[in-house]
Amino acid sequence: MNSEIPLNPNPEQTDESTLKIPMEAIAESITDVEFSEMLDIPAQEESPVPLELTLTAFSTTEAAIISIEPENEPEINTEIVDLEQQKASLKKEIQALKAEKEQLLSEKTVEVQTTIEKLLKEGLRDLEQRKQSLEVTVEQLERRQEKIRQEMRTTFAGVSQDLAIRVQGFKDYLVGSLQDLVSAADQLELGNSDSWNDSKEQVAPIPINVPSNAKPNFAEQSFEEQRRQIQRILEQYRTRPDYYGPPWQLRRTFEPIHAERVQNWFFGQGGRGVVLTMGSRLQNILVGSSIIAIIHSLYGDRSRALILANTPERLGEWRRGLQDCLGISRADFGPERGVVLFESPEALIQKAERLVEDKQLPLVIIDEAEDQVNLALLQFPLWLAFAPDPQKPSSNYYS
Repeated sequence: MNSEIPLNPNPEQTDESTLKIPMEAIAESITDVEFSEMLDIPAQEESPVPLELTLTAFSTTEAAIISIEPENEPEINTEIVDLEQQKASLKKEIQALKAEKEQLLSEKTVEVQTTIEKLLKEGLRDLEQRKQSLEVTVEQLERRQEKIRQEMRTTFAGVSQDLAIRVQGFKDYLVGSLQDLVSAADQLELGNSDSWNDSKEQVAPIPINVPSNAKPNFAEQSFEEQRRQIQRILEQYRTRPDYYGPPWQLRRTFEPIHAERVQNWFFGQGGRGVVLTMGSRLQNILVGSSIIAIIHSLYGDRSRALILANTPERLGEWRRGLQDCLGISRADFGPERGVVLFESPEALIQKAERLVEDKQLPLVIIDEAEDQVNLALLQFPLWLAFAPDPQKPSSNYYS
């Protein structure tokens, strides 16, 4: 073992590399036997050794130990270098991963921002479209609201009148049924037949005696009695409406404005003239119904109402309105009955001429929707035409 360990007896010439090895590591690796062999001291020898010789040998041995150069130092240095290289490569990988991470984050951020901008643009586009459609809808609703308000201003009375007509129709049915029961019960009482006949005579209208060939002109003094009777009837319609009266009598609410139009037609125009429209066909029918009822009260079955309208729908409105206002039924409409409906003025003129020849009294009523009036219609003794109001233009003449 002594041949393998190089000794450097001169401590001053010891390299710095040999001093790098810790003394504790060298001391622990050397056993007592090896130490004694290095000093050439027998292991079993028990003879005392002089102190000076021992110290000298220890110093020499320490210097030799210090001068020992480890065999695995190149491997350690290589490992250190490898570790340094691995450390550097790991740092580079970490930097590369950080850069890749930042790049991915930036790409994802850009992609997310692009997607969000795209969604925002699409959402804004949809909102703009919805806003435009809502604006159009709001404008349509505003126009419709204004139209409804105008209609309510002009036709509210007519709408309420229509509701009253429907409600009173059911009441009329009930009252009629009760009257039928009362009539059946009265017929069983044979002793009261005289009183029953008296009541029937009171209900029947009493026309004023007028020559059959006379043409009525309510504005003349010769018709003063008829004038007073017409005023009494209008006052009754206006102040005491009878919703359950007999047929051919007005059964609806009669306002002062309606009475004014009727009075002007009777006394101002002499039963032949134009009346300004009331704003709706239902209101015009109410005015026409009151005139028909008054003429029927004056002339009885001699009077015939001839209605002129250019479409079946408008004629249907006149038929329903007259039924509700006068309490008549569909049986009262027909060529040989109380009311006749016409779509063309030629047919109406032929019918009116035949009625005049038969000593009848035709009442010609012309709907507002008629743009042109045949002059031959003006030859008859009684005619009423509804004219549009220039200050309130109607929408397609109420359809």
